[in-house]
Amino acid sequence: MVRQLFIAWCLLAVSVVIHAYGVVAVLNVVRRKELPLGHVRPWVWLFVRIAGWIVMLHVAEIMAWALVYRWRDAMPDIQSAMYFSAVTYTTTGYGDLVLPKSWRLVGAVEALTGILMCGWSTGFFFAVVSRMFTPAAKQE
Repeated sequence: MVRQLFIAWCLLAVSVVIHAYGVVAVLNVVRRKELPLGHVRPWVWLFVRIAGWIVMLHVAEIMAWALVYRWRDAMPDIQSAMYFSAVTYTTTGYGDLVLPKSWRLVGAVEALTGILMCGWSTGFFFAVVSRMFTPAAKQE
């Protein structure tokens, strides 16, 4: 069990690193954007691109967990591992696939990690949306 918890901690760290680099990359793009206040269309296009990027970050994090589940034979194949990881990370938790007993705590850590990363994404997205209503002079 200690080994699996260490693996879970490492995967949590990988998720945080992926998310941090991804959010910083988007933040650098957003900071360079000069979008007009009162014009919704350019902001909507920015929100669509940010949402797509954030979803891709989450998919990369889900994939990292899935690859370890498969590598350690906690799941029978990569498709099952990806599916299980996605429903666990998003806390959907259908329960049609379960980890072996010795790995169940790892699944719980993945769910907690997913909650944390989704919260981070939500906070970031809210900050960008808030910027839409901030005059350019106050943004610097």
